[in-house]
Amino acid sequence: MAALQRFSELLQRAAIYLVVATVFLSGPIQAQVSPEDHQAHHPDVAAPPPQPTLASPVVGKSTGMMEGMGEMMRQMGVPPPKEIYPSLMTLSDLPPEKRAEVEAAAHERMASGTALMTDGLTRLADSASSNDYELMQQAVSLLHEGMAQFESGLAAHQVLLGTDDPQTVALDWFRREMELPLPNPPVANTGVMGMTWFHFWIMLSSAALIASFFWLYILKMRRASQLLSSLAVPTQQSSPLPPPTRLPRSAETSAPGRHWSGQLRVNRIFQETGDVKTFRLVNPVGGMLPFDYLPGQFITVTVPHGEATVRRGYTIASSPTQRDYIEITVKHAPEGVVSGYLHSEIHEGSLLDLSGPAGSFVFTGRECKCIVLIAGGVGITPLMSVLRYLLDRSWEGDIFLVYGCRAPEDIIFREELEYLRRRHTNLQVVITVSQSGAEKWAGPQGRITKELLAESIPDLPSRYIHICGPVPMMEATKQILSELGIPKDRIKTEAFGPALGKQERLPSADQKTAGPSSPKPGLPTVTFTDSDRAGPLPPDKVVLDVAEELGVDIDYSCRAGICGVCRVELLAGEVSMDVEDGLEPGDKEKNLILACQAKANCDISVKA
Repeated sequence: MAALQRFSELLQRAAIYLVVATVFLSGPIQAQVSPEDHQAHHPDVAAPPPQPTLASPVVGKSTGMMEGMGEMMRQMGVPPPKEIYPSLMTLSDLPPEKRAEVEAAAHERMASGTALMTDGLTRLADSASSNDYELMQQAVSLLHEGMAQFESGLAAHQVLLGTDDPQTVALDWFRREMELPLPNPPVANTGVMGMTWFHFWIMLSSAALIASFFWLYILKMRRASQLLSSLAVPTQQSSPLPPPTRLPRSAETSAPGRHWSGQLRVNRIFQETGDVKTFRLVNPVGGMLPFDYLPGQFITVTVPHGEATVRRGYTIASSPTQRDYIEITVKHAPEGVVSGYLHSEIHEGSLLDLSGPAGSFVFTGRECKCIVLIAGGVGITPLMSVLRYLLDRSWEGDIFLVYGCRAPEDIIFREELEYLRRRHTNLQVVITVSQSGAEKWAGPQGRITKELLAESIPDLPSRYIHICGPVPMMEATKQILSELGIPKDRIKTEAFGPALGKQERLPSADQKTAGPSSPKPGLPTVTFTDSDRAGPLPPDKVVLDVAEELGVDIDYSCRAGICGVCRVELLAGEVSMDVEDGLEPGDKEKNLILACQAKANCDISVKA
């Protein structure tokens, strides 16, 4: 390995010398013409007297020393010194005409060394292709000799130009020939830390520049982090996928203060039908979503309305396997405040205030080996999330989708459903319409009936069933399933907000008057201790209704007792709740209630 390394260094040095020689020897120098060349070009002119070559030692004060070096080296088996170096020892004593002779001889030495190296490189190339090792050795010898001659001529030129000390050059040559270590260069006493003042200031300026760039990078990252925190700060990420048979409560609902809230940007808007749009939402700072969710969960949208805000929960229709965006599919209700705002005011590039996700209407494929999805109208959105999720994960179970719509032009995701049905053999899609509409419909017509379900789904009693749609449609379907012998624990429904007949309440300006309200005789009173306000609680209202009338801020989403966002602490009194799905185990022991469900027959106090 060491021999190969020395051979490589030899080739590199030879190549460098050839380049230097080509540049150096290309200039016109009068002294480089030999007497023979001069006589050949000028036959009628007398030849100049022969010049002394560098082979002839020049007599001077250092000649004896160099002769002693030569004798010593011959006794040690080292080749005799190159005669040019003794000439350098006495260069300062030479007259100008002798210096010119030395310069011409040095130039001739460089030219001959270049020729030898060129010849050596040529022979080396020929020997490498033919594996002629004897020729390789000859080529290496020529390279060594050529470099030695070139070095001697170059050293003489450097001395003549005054860049090097003559005696130093000669002594360094002697040390190299004897394989003695060269002396270390003197260390400058000026400057700082062994550097000159110039190099010190250069290093100091470079360090300051690097430090400034590093500090700017830190400031940039801090600003990006602050922007991310202000736009989309995740306060809780959904739990991982649940184990088989049942979802953990922490994955089903998100408690107040622990669910995510922030902004997402509207990236694309798709017109699904005449009154239904899909909004694709992405992280405003790029990258993945700032939260995780399960197929079938919903997210709450908050929009401005005058000086107040209105919230509305919308199911996430996209699959959780899509980590870069979510999609909500919204039908424009005639009097819907939030849906109307989304359809008329929101455009691509708009920012939306969101919170969530929440909801327990979830199916991941671990609960059962088969799933039946029954949808009505825009109720297909949570079932579409489940359907997309299962197919994205190549779920091997059977999937049955029975979808009821008013007319063919009202079928949401029509093209995608047809594409998925053709692509996946384990997916069966049945769509029925109650009206023909403008398009002639060749499929089933009418509402979802017992006969349609029995014919479309084999072995129906053993299936696990999810239903979502208008309340009358879900109630009728549950009755049909009961008649078909489906156990209640195999049926799961989803309805919230307008699907339950609850209107989006809009607090008026006079509902936010300061100070507690005067309780009405005969009605229980609810007192909000943190806000120092109180009001009557009629039998047809819940705690959340009274809070909105008084301007007490209680966070909410579904208004159906499912998401658990509106949980508050009951400090005094007793309440009744029709739906308690939003409560987690242990919440009742902590006196937590759902403000959207709590009613009372006596005076109560709530921490809000």
